[in-house]
Amino acid sequence: MKESQHQSTLFKWSEQPHIREKYPELKLLFHIPNGGRRDLIEAKHLKEQGVKKGVPDLCLPVARAGYNALYIELKTEKGRTTDEQEWWLSELSRQGNYAAVCRGWKEAAQCLIFYLTQQS
Repeated sequence: MKESQHQSTLFKWSEQPHIREKYPELKLLFHIPNGGRRDLIEAKHLKEQGVKKGVPDLCLPVARAGYNALYIELKTEKGRTTDEQEWWLSELSRQGNYAAVCRGWKEAAQCLIFYLTQQS
């Protein structure tokens, strides 16, 4: 599966009634559209509007166990993080967020459940 397919599968999983009933906070999960291929003009416009290279793919703005929010960089099973992604994950952690790299949608789902079941 491609990274985009893993992400789509994760969102389909999170929207299932039995999952949403157990973890209603997942309604706040969103994708940060920083990746993808764009022509030079569109890339310039997005950069001017504040798009930053390396920002994680997903954000769950829910506080748990002393963390402000959860950020996930979603990769395929063999995907690697870039230096920019590592910087963002480190800085987001330093600012009191839980930041993780997940390989595949199943690992991301496990990360979401782990995070949401932590005691505040």
